[in-house]
Amino acid sequence: MTRSSRPLAVFDLDNTLSDTRHRQHHLERRPRDWDAFFTAAPHDPPLATGVRLCREAAADCDIVYLTGRPERCRADTVAWLAAQGLPEGPVHMRRNQDRRPARVTKLEILRRLSANREVRMLVDDDELVCDAAERAGFRVVRARWAEESETLVQAQEQEGRT
Repeated sequence: MTRSSRPLAVFDLDNTLSDTRHRQHHLERRPRDWDAFFTAAPHDPPLATGVRLCREAAADCDIVYLTGRPERCRADTVAWLAAQGLPEGPVHMRRNQDRRPARVTKLEILRRLSANREVRMLVDDDELVCDAAERAGFRVVRARWAEESETLVQAQEQEGRT
């Protein structure tokens, strides 16, 4: 397969393009209510900085979305991206039963993407994902424009759910 001349810009969703604060309370109780957390995702407000960066990147790059959301959320996720007027692009999601940490699953997909295309940048809010991607040689833009949630960080790393 030949490498395309147009590089990829890879964007995370939660707390990079979408603001999850309104649904994080579902993760603060025990047991965590994952169904309610993901059901509320279509109501996420967009994060202006991430949306602007994604639109700007589309001028020079093909956009790819890389999320830890499970595959069962695909229809809602694709509809949300379209409703925000974000560039079209493939959406890579976690298999429904995959509970590996995001730093593992996302790096695996980045490596697969980079086998045939230049990955110009990864934009993500998860510091552990960013660290792993940088160690693997990827250029990272750390999405630090959303309010950090320790609950969400634990969910991403320990429970492999987002």
